[in-house]
Amino acid sequence: MEVALSFVVSVFFAVAIYLMLSKHIIRILLGVSIFGNAVNLSIFTAGRLMREVPPIIPEALPIPEAATANPLPQALVLTAIVISFSLFAFLLVLAFRAYQELGTDDTDGMRVAEPEGEPMPPLGY
Repeated sequence: MEVALSFVVSVFFAVAIYLMLSKHIIRILLGVSIFGNAVNLSIFTAGRLMREVPPIIPEALPIPEAATANPLPQALVLTAIVISFSLFAFLLVLAFRAYQELGTDDTDGMRVAEPEGEPMPPLGY
């Protein structure tokens, strides 16, 4: 199962990098979102994919009597989901505001600091 999920994670990373190399802001945002999901899946895969009992230890035992699930990757993934969603929401609002101001979602058209009619700045000293 880990091999199949590792293949899915690698496909997610490949698609995310391909989308983030685009010139359009919406594709870049989708790439960032897919990249976050790929990281979450890789953390989840690294934490073992076996069916085990919940990480609850009875009061009478000082240590668990059988193998239990590892709660650390689950907590990390849950935290990463919240952080990646908030980052995506912020970037989406930022991209929408940039589109309202500039009228384009193409990164080449968003070069406000470098007007087209002026010569290039010096490239070296």
